[in-house]
Amino acid sequence: MDYKEGAYKVRDLSLAEAGRKRIEWAESRMPVLMHLRERYSKTQPFKGYKIAGCLHVTKETAVLIETFKACGAEVAWSGCNPLSTQDDIAAALAAAGVEIYAWHGQTVEEFYWSIERTLDKPPHLTLDDGADLIFTVHHKRPDLAQHIIGGSEETTTGVKRLRAMAADGKLLYPVFAVNDAETKWDFDNVYGTGQSTIDGILRATSVLLAGKNFVVAGYGHCGRGVAMRARGMGANVIVTEVKPTAALKAVLDGFRVMPMDEAAEIGDIFVTATGMKDVIRGRHFRKMKDGAIVCNTGHYDVELNLKELAELAVRVREVRPNNKEYLLENGRRIYVLADGRLVNLAAAEGHPSEVMDMSFANQFMAHLMLVEKHKAGEKLPPQVIDLPEELDQEIARIKLETMGIRIDTLTDEQRAYATDYTAGT
Repeated sequence: MDYKEGAYKVRDLSLAEAGRKRIEWAESRMPVLMHLRERYSKTQPFKGYKIAGCLHVTKETAVLIETFKACGAEVAWSGCNPLSTQDDIAAALAAAGVEIYAWHGQTVEEFYWSIERTLDKPPHLTLDDGADLIFTVHHKRPDLAQHIIGGSEETTTGVKRLRAMAADGKLLYPVFAVNDAETKWDFDNVYGTGQSTIDGILRATSVLLAGKNFVVAGYGHCGRGVAMRARGMGANVIVTEVKPTAALKAVLDGFRVMPMDEAAEIGDIFVTATGMKDVIRGRHFRKMKDGAIVCNTGHYDVELNLKELAELAVRVREVRPNNKEYLLENGRRIYVLADGRLVNLAAAEGHPSEVMDMSFANQFMAHLMLVEKHKAGEKLPPQVIDLPEELDQEIARIKLETMGIRIDTLTDEQRAYATDYTAGT
């Protein structure tokens, strides 16, 4: 392990050159973020501000980090999941002078130690994926909150927890819900999660998806993306849900819908995408076919109750990277991928750069707004705040332009008509 106090702790600095090549590859496929880097590096809006970040250390995240630095920010970073850090990327960032504490395969204690190191020098801004950094500030370092002007949250699970905290009057500073921006949840969550989850399953198993009964737990944006891509690979997709409207959408999209107790008996591959604990537990594992493959693509590793699975097993062994075989008392074998953590990041590389381009453009613009409001003397309330809709449209417009796609615009007459309540039929 390479460690320099107050500067970095990463797996192996010698991986830096390989990581730099992958970062450059991501830059070539993230034109919106690179456009923002070029534009704001000239004015240095983040000069004098420190950002503490807790987000998956991937090549795409590296582009975001280096964009912040290019625009004047001081940055300290940790990974937001013990298994999602890409060690070559962490090494490349450390070698480039980024303060970073992240390596693949952290223990829980190492994970939270890394987060706390990013707070050693008090930040002005926090950037989260899952809200572990924000919770660390609130529970362990509440003294820092008075210095923090705001933050942002990347994922559905984190936003839900932060909204609950705000409703309870416990949130100490404003947080932008980046996840709830249309150019994030309707693209990153759907197309990114769908493709990268399939990628993780294939890398960990190399199985044929065509003809398999593929069970998706949860039909939110992430689950819908996984279901779409699994069907595209020829799988027979089954959806389980607790929300009636989500279940109805799945039915009308052409998928079979049933309770997990029924799906457990016929599924070949299971993916959870709910953000809820104990979606698949002992009674479900006991019903599964010999050879069933089980994984999770939600943020936390609580969706699969692996404690109950372990109690049913007489032997556990790793049969290939990110793939553990649980031999049950009944003689059946269950294969769990990535220890129940995000299969798309633990067993693959996460979302494609092209879709993270928009998500991270939202992150950048959220923090730019916080800084601009702070400079103007405007203090936001300690609430979870949505990004303005016009920002979504601007990011989408830039993305279309970089793709060489043109669209229509409304005429002045059409704009007037859109709000003319006197116009009849």
